Amino acid sequence: MKKEILVICLILLIALVGCQKEEENVLKMGLIPADDADEMLRNYEPIQEYLSQKLDMPVEIQVTSDYTAAIEAMRAEHIDMAWFGPFSYVIAANVADAEAIVNGVKASTGSATYKSVIIVNAESGIKTLEDLKGKSFAFVDPASTSGNLIPRKMLIENGIDPDKDFSTSFFAGTHNAVQYAIANGKVDAGAAGDNVHQRMIEAGEIDPEINIIIHESEPIPGSPIVVRGSLPAELKTRIQTALLEMDEQTIHKVDGWGGITSYQKVSDSDYDVIRETARLLDMDVSSAEAANK
Repeated sequence: MKKEILVICLILLIALVGCQKEEENVLKMGLIPADDADEMLRNYEPIQEYLSQKLDMPVEIQVTSDYTAAIEAMRAEHIDMAWFGPFSYVIAANVADAEAIVNGVKASTGSATYKSVIIVNAESGIKTLEDLKGKSFAFVDPASTSGNLIPRKMLIENGIDPDKDFSTSFFAGTHNAVQYAIANGKVDAGAAGDNVHQRMIEAGEIDPEINIIIHESEPIPGSPIVVRGSLPAELKTRIQTALLEMDEQTIHKVDGWGGITSYQKVSDSDYDVIRETARLLDMDVSSAEAANK
């Protein structure tokens, strides 16, 4: 009887080890929600296939419910790599051991930067930032760079208190949701990334005669693709190399990357400007929960 129990325990142990090894051999990538989750998963299938072939291992992609969920997923080692915004990356670097490895160079500008834009509904009567006072306003997410951090900086610099001067303000959750809320007249104005704004115009999802840009930021360092710091160094290098060698044809199959033509190496220090902006705005970057404050 003891011998039979020992054999059963040994079989269970072997099965458990096998499952763990199988789990370790799957690369899990997380995406912050910039669009409808199902649409994002469809869009990223070419990248999933490309990375799987280049790395010779299965790749799984998941869209998290919000920015904070993506940070927590990396901290809990539920994802191995992710596409973060600059501000959410700074938080993830602090609390989830995230390491930036590449960001994208835009075909339209040859630059790895983008901008935050303030958009208004054409019928709102808003022409300048000063006109925003007393109006309704939509931000993207507390941890969004172009949808919260930089817009707040722009507003404050122009004498507008984003916590007091709007009739109402809220977080819409995604860049697309901000644009749709403006287009449908549910909110007078909002903030988003210029890359999303242009992509939605090209896709016929918004009308540039209705969703009008009245102000834009200085260039912002592009959203990095990051890896979990505790991954083997050899695997991190292989992931970075695969992204740097990705051909334009594969990149262009992904609609949501903002017209990226290639990837370049980045380092953590490239995002010090984001840290400085957060300090100036007295925004906490020491915890994932801070993204919701």
